[in-house]
Amino acid sequence: MTKAKPTQSTDAPKRQRLTRERIEVEALALIDEEGIDAFSTRNLGKRLGCEAMSIYHYFPSKAHILDALVDRVLGGMPIPDKSLSPAQRLRAFAHSWRAFARPHPRFYQWITLHRGNSATATRFLDEILDCFYDAGLPPEQATRGFLILGYYMTGALLDETSGYARGPSSLAPLPAEVVERDYPRVALIERVATVEHFDEIFERGFAALLREFGLE
Repeated sequence: MTKAKPTQSTDAPKRQRLTRERIEVEALALIDEEGIDAFSTRNLGKRLGCEAMSIYHYFPSKAHILDALVDRVLGGMPIPDKSLSPAQRLRAFAHSWRAFARPHPRFYQWITLHRGNSATATRFLDEILDCFYDAGLPPEQATRGFLILGYYMTGALLDETSGYARGPSSLAPLPAEVVERDYPRVALIERVATVEHFDEIFERGFAALLREFGLE
C-alpha cells in the first residue's frame, strides 16, 4: 500500500510580485528609515526579497530609481484649481509640499536640492510660477517671487524636519541654566522652536512673503 503524498500547505506566505510601483514604494520607505547614504540596490533587494539584478529589469541603476522617486513625489502633488486666487494656489502648493516633507525628512533633504529638471518636475515648477504670473507680476518679479518662495520653503521645512532641535550639537554646550541666566533671548528660541509652534511660525512667515509681492 503506497503512502499518500503530504498535501502542500496553503498557509505559506506568497511571494509578492516585483513591480515598478512596489520598488518605488519600498525605496522611499528604505530612505525614510536609513537615509539616502545607506540606500543601494543591494539593500533594496534585501527589503524586497530579491536579488539586486531583479531590480535592474525595471530600473537600470540606483540613479534611475531616485529619478523615479522625484517624479513620483512631484507628479503626485495636487495642482490647485485655477479658479482660486494666486495666493490661495500658492498656499495650497506650500501646504502640499509641507505635508510631504514632514513625514519624509530624509528624502526631503535630498529632493530639496534636486534640480527638478525632468519633464514631470518642470511641469510642476511651471505651475508654481504660473501663480506669480497670474497675479500680474512682470517676468523678473515673478521669477524673484518663485525663488524667494523656494528659499522660504527650504529653510522652513529643513528646520521643521531636521533643524534646531535635531541638529548637530557642540561637544561642550553651555549648560541650560547658564544660557537661561546669561542669554535669556537665546533660551527663548529653544522654547519657541518646538512642534506645537511650527504651524503658527510657518503661516506668519508665508503670509509675510505673500504680502511682499502684493498677493495678500
